Amino acid sequence: MRNTKINGLSSLICLIFICLCGFVSDKQEYPRLGIVSGLTQDSLAYASGFKMIGESVPKILSPALTDDQFNENLKKIKAAKCKVLSCNLFYPASIKIAGPEVDEAKVLAYTETVLSRAGQAGVRFIVLGSSGARSIPADYNIVKAKSDFINLGKKLAQIAGRHKVTILLENLETTETNFITSLKSAAEIVRGVDHPNFRLNADIFHMMREGESPNEIIEAGKLIAFSEIAEKQNRSLPGVMGDDFKPYLRALHKINYKGFIFIEGSIKNAATEMPLAFKYLSVQIAEVYSGK
Repeated sequence: MRNTKINGLSSLICLIFICLCGFVSDKQEYPRLGIVSGLTQDSLAYASGFKMIGESVPKILSPALTDDQFNENLKKIKAAKCKVLSCNLFYPASIKIAGPEVDEAKVLAYTETVLSRAGQAGVRFIVLGSSGARSIPADYNIVKAKSDFINLGKKLAQIAGRHKVTILLENLETTETNFITSLKSAAEIVRGVDHPNFRLNADIFHMMREGESPNEIIEAGKLIAFSEIAEKQNRSLPGVMGDDFKPYLRALHKINYKGFIFIEGSIKNAATEMPLAFKYLSVQIAEVYSGK
């Protein structure tokens, strides 16, 4: 009888805890975690605690895929345990989006197909990193490059708006590209485009690699609609090396950011590193957002 009462009490406590967690989640007090792991690791991501994953444009949305292949991808997306919220690797290096070799008609046609498919798949965010596509010649006029890119961005944003998708401009690092290599410069572009479907992805990993201050997050403010993160040295998942992300998380907290933070890093042992990353980063977020 006593064991029955104890078991019943334990079940009640668990139920209350689950309800409280659901209440907090619904209010979205903290940023929500996702991971760029792809559909092949959907089950492991879910078991690790994640409810959202990132995929890539070439794998599930690319115009190179036939309609039949895309429809098969739609089935996989629908059957996945995690929500496929974002896709990266937007433009291949062969489709230039900055510099003197931009074929605007080609860019817009490609974008229309990708974002139309993203809308059908329920993918809300397309990350615009695309280091090769946006690199410019070393002697190219940077002022013209920015102006032209802003004008192209306005057209991309209109397509995104039609398909209810948000393009996220990502700050990269100088080892990857020579154009838009800081959050500050990416924010300048997003301000110029000035469209709700063209926003900023604050990539904390790239900020750390470039030695960029967390204050740039505060300066960008409401332009930020997404954030990505990984450890500085080897782009490992949070917890592998033990990086302290709290200075950047405090900056996000200061601008009242409650959106998404996606882990995008190199995974050597997924079964160990993915659950570790979820717990490790969750603790740092909770510490910052609870004001401790």
